[in-house]
Amino acid sequence: MGRRRRSSTADDLMDLVALLPWWGGVALAAVSYWLLHAVATRPLPTVQTGKQLSEALPTMLWQGFATGGQYLIPFICLLGALASFLRRRKRKALFDTASQASGPDALQGMSWQEFEMLVGEGFKRRGYTVRETGGGGADGGVDLVLTKGGERFFVQCKQWKAFKVGVSTVRELYGVMAAEGVAGGFAVTSGQFTKDAAGFASGRNIQLLDGRALAQLLREGRSQQTAKARTAERSSPNNPASDGQQTPAAQREQPHSSTEPTGNPNCPRCSKPMVRRVAKKGAATGKGFWGCSAYSTGCRGTRDIE
Repeated sequence: MGRRRRSSTADDLMDLVALLPWWGGVALAAVSYWLLHAVATRPLPTVQTGKQLSEALPTMLWQGFATGGQYLIPFICLLGALASFLRRRKRKALFDTASQASGPDALQGMSWQEFEMLVGEGFKRRGYTVRETGGGGADGGVDLVLTKGGERFFVQCKQWKAFKVGVSTVRELYGVMAAEGVAGGFAVTSGQFTKDAAGFASGRNIQLLDGRALAQLLREGRSQQTAKARTAERSSPNNPASDGQQTPAAQREQPHSSTEPTGNPNCPRCSKPMVRRVAKKGAATGKGFWGCSAYSTGCRGTRDIE
C-alpha cells in the first residue's frame, strides 16, 4: 500500500472525533463552543504601561485564539460527527451485504478499510465494544481493540486479501498481545491460514478467522440482531403477545445457542461463552485452556482444550 498522507492538526482532530459516536461529536462541538465563547467575550485587560502589556499578553493571545476557535473547533467537531455517522451507515450496509452472501467470495471486492469496518461491525453485533485504531492500513499492526466483560482483545486484519496468511502475522499479533497483557486476540483474513500459522495459534489465546469462519461470524451476528429485534417486538406494550401469551410462531422458535465466533464451549458453571487462555503460573505454565468470559465478575469456570 502507499504511504499515508500527511495530515494537519485539524485533520487529526476530525479523525479523532470521528472515532466517537456521531452524537458524541455533536456534544463535543456544543461544549467547545460554549467554553471558547465564554473566553472570547471576556473584557480585554486595560494596558497603559509596558509591564502591564507583558503581563496581559498571554491573556490577550488566549482570547484571540478563542475568538476564532469558538467557530473553527465546533465546525471541525461537526465534520467529525458527520464522518462518524457516514461510517456507521457504511458499516451497516457492508454488514448487511456480506452477512447475506453465501460464502466468503463477497469479501474479495472490498478495500482494506471496508474490510476492517466489516470485521468491526461483525464483532460489535456479537456484543463486543469496538474501537478502531484509526491507523496502520492494510499492513498495519492491531486494527481493532475489542472490549467485553471487562477484558480487552486485539484484532489484526493484516494481509486480509492474501490467499494464505503465514505464521509471521500470527507471531506479530501474539507479541503485541503479550506486551499489552490483553486477554486474547483474533487474526482475520478473507483467505486461509497456513498450517504453521494454525500450529502457532494452537494452545495460545489467539483465534484464527479465515474466510469461512468470518462469514459464519457475520451470519451469527445477523441472527442475534434479528432475535433481539423480535424479542423487543414481542415485549412491546402494543404487541398482543407481550401480556405473557406467546404467539404460535414464538412458541415454535428455538433459543439461539450462545457461543464465541469459532464455536467455543460454554462455561460449566454459568453457561456463558468461554475464551481461550494461557496459564501464566504453576505446573501448567504456557499451556492453553478454556476460561470463562465472566472471569472478571467472579466466575472461575475452566475446561481443558481437547
